[in-house]
Amino acid sequence: MNLKLFPLMAAMALASCGGSKSASDKDATAADTITPAQTLISQLDSVVKSGHFYFGHHDDTAYGHTWKYVEGNSDVKAVIGEYPGLMSWDLGMIEVDSAKNLDGVPFEFIAAEIAKQNARGGVNAISWHPLNPISGGNSWDVSTSPLHEVATNAALSDTLDVWINRAATFIASLKDAEGNPVPVIFRPWHENSGSWFWWGAGNATPDEYIALWKRTREIFDAKGINNVVWAYSPDKDLTHEQYFLTYPGDEYVDILGTDIYHFDGEKGIDQYVSRVKSQMPFVVEEAKKRGKLAALTETGLESLGVTDWYTSVLLPAIEGLPIAYVCVWRNAIESENPNHFYVPYPGHPAEADFKAFHDNSNAVFVK
Repeated sequence: MNLKLFPLMAAMALASCGGSKSASDKDATAADTITPAQTLISQLDSVVKSGHFYFGHHDDTAYGHTWKYVEGNSDVKAVIGEYPGLMSWDLGMIEVDSAKNLDGVPFEFIAAEIAKQNARGGVNAISWHPLNPISGGNSWDVSTSPLHEVATNAALSDTLDVWINRAATFIASLKDAEGNPVPVIFRPWHENSGSWFWWGAGNATPDEYIALWKRTREIFDAKGINNVVWAYSPDKDLTHEQYFLTYPGDEYVDILGTDIYHFDGEKGIDQYVSRVKSQMPFVVEEAKKRGKLAALTETGLESLGVTDWYTSVLLPAIEGLPIAYVCVWRNAIESENPNHFYVPYPGHPAEADFKAFHDNSNAVFVK
C-alpha cells in the first residue's frame, strides 16, 4: 500500500460530504469549510479503518544515539530506510519565550521539521512540559501546586494565560511550503493521573485539572486556531472511572490516549502487556462510542534490553486494538545519556527485530 495515499483518501472522504450542489461547487465549498484539524482527524481515521497505525518517535530528526542535527538523519531511517509515520515534539520552555525547548531543540528547527514531516504524508504530535509557574522549576517540580492557587491569584492566572498564548501562537505559526497551516496533534497536560507533574494527581483536584484544560482550549479557540487535534492522555493502571475522572468533555477532546511504559526488562514483560490489555480496550471502546480516535500516546522500553521487544512484546500487547498511533520516546545522544533510547540504532542488537516490525506489522512509516 502506498502510505502517501492516506492524506488523499482523507481529503476525498471529507470532500464527498455535502448537499445537492454540483460536483465543482461542492468541492469548492468543502475546501472552504474543512479545517486542517478535520483533515488530520480523517487521515488518522482512514489509517485505523485500514487496519494500520502510525508508528511514532519523539525528536526523531533532531538527534540520535551518536549524532545531532544532521540534515535528513534519523535513527529510525538509518535502520529501516524510512522515517516514522508520526514524529513527536515538545514545547517545554516556549512558555518563557525561549528559542530552544527543554531538551535544547530550537523551536525554529521544530517548525521546519514539522513542515517536512507533513510534506512526506506523515503526522506530527506535540506535547508540552512547561515550567512550574510559581517556583520556576521544571514540570516535575511539585514543591508547589499552582492549580490550587490559580483561582485566587490574579498574577498566576495572568502568567498561565501568557504561557498558553505563547504555545498557541507557535502552533498557529506552523505552515507548509505554500503557507497553509500544518495540522498537529496537541497533547497538553499529559500523564495527569500520576503525581510527578505539577498539574497531576495530588497537585490538582479533578475540577482544577479540567479547568486548566478548558482554559487552554478556550485560549486556542479565541485565537481562531483550527489546526489542532486535541489528545487526552492519562497514565497507566486506571479503571474506567479513574480515567474519566479528569476528562474535560467530548467537546474538548479528539483523541483518547494512554501513556504506558515497559519497566524491568524481561521481568516486566507480563506486567507491561497486562497494563496495555487492561486499559486500552476500554479506551478504544469509549473512543468509538464518542466518535473519537484512540492511541497509545507514549510507550517504550528504555535501552531495549529485550531485543525482540517490538515484535514479541509491543505487537502482542496491542493486537486487535484499532488505534491511530503508537509513539515511543526519544533517542538521547550517547555522550549525554547513554541508556536513554527507545528505538535501535545501527549496530544495536534489537536492529533485526525492528526491521521485522517494519516489514511485517501494520505500522505506518513514511519515505
